[in-house]
Amino acid sequence: MASLLASMTAAVPTAVSATPAAHGPRHQHVHPHPDGLGHELTARLDEAIEEVRREAGIPGLVVGLWMPGKGEYVRATGVADTATGRPMSTDPFVRIGSETKTFTVTALLKLVDDGRIRLDDPISAYVRGVPNGDRITLRHLAGMRSGLFPYTEDPDFVRALLSDPYRTWTPKQVLAYGYRHENTFAPGTEFQYSNSNLVLLGLVIEKVSGRRVADFITERVLRPAHLDHTLFPEGAEFPEPHPRGYTNQTLTGEVEDATDWNPSWAWSAGAMISNLHDLRRWARIVATGTLLTPRTQQERLRTLPTGHPGTSYGLGIFDSGGWIGHNGSIPGYETVTVYLPSKKATLVLMLNTDITYEGQEPSSLVARAITEIVTPDNVYDRPVPLG
Repeated sequence: MASLLASMTAAVPTAVSATPAAHGPRHQHVHPHPDGLGHELTARLDEAIEEVRREAGIPGLVVGLWMPGKGEYVRATGVADTATGRPMSTDPFVRIGSETKTFTVTALLKLVDDGRIRLDDPISAYVRGVPNGDRITLRHLAGMRSGLFPYTEDPDFVRALLSDPYRTWTPKQVLAYGYRHENTFAPGTEFQYSNSNLVLLGLVIEKVSGRRVADFITERVLRPAHLDHTLFPEGAEFPEPHPRGYTNQTLTGEVEDATDWNPSWAWSAGAMISNLHDLRRWARIVATGTLLTPRTQQERLRTLPTGHPGTSYGLGIFDSGGWIGHNGSIPGYETVTVYLPSKKATLVLMLNTDITYEGQEPSSLVARAITEIVTPDNVYDRPVPLG
């Protein structure tokens, strides 16, 4: 659901076997933590995660699982660089793709709490030229129910992006590709994941606040949340340490190193960067609404069906098997940051590939394998039963 270039997942060959991901050490050994989950459960998780990593061809993977009263599990496995064999560590920065949406919508909801905007305001009140903008509300945009065509599914945009993945894009440039198409449904009637929605919300934040969206998110979201290792980059800058990122979302379908590609095309829909420590903090904050008023958080968590059984979507946040949060996918990287309120558990995943395996995002495969073991009544992205 969170793939920023979702249409390309089907369009480009998923040359999983071509990725050099299978090389490198089986595990980076981590000293046993006194609050670990116990030898038996830890061994089961080690085995399950490594099986998925090898089967799906994931070069490197970081897992953080925190379960109050039971303990924690923090592991890095595989490699951060397939050329050098540098092992994955638990402290890198990664591009978080669509997890950016949780920060953008939180910033928007801060403006709601400030009384400066209302969720049922039409987008036309803030941004001109949006198709059917008089009927599309900020709520529709945040909830992926606007009907606006996703610019990332326009073939000309995909070709332009992949022809020069280092170029800088403006929000108006990317939105123009979506506006070339008819809206896909009447506002509020269906769910369709569209990055056009979140780019527009970024423009709303800028219009109302008078600040760049990156600055507003930093001041009103990141600082109050004490997220000192999370940033909204200007361009392709990427703090050290970070793993190399591998993708097959390329013009040829061959695997390439996308580490230094410019994420400006994703902007307020998917350009941000973070690390394990901050994502752990953010999982609970965004799911419980500690930065927002209870009423606004209640609006955010009012989820609606997505068409995928077991997964519903609120305002820039989803509920998958009871796990609340978001995932992210951008060429080279995937992440999952979710919180399970019933057990106060947190799960964070960071991968240095977005190459699908048998049509499924690798981060979903890992999260599913973990939650099937530790929270069998709450399985993330539970597969649809056959028959």
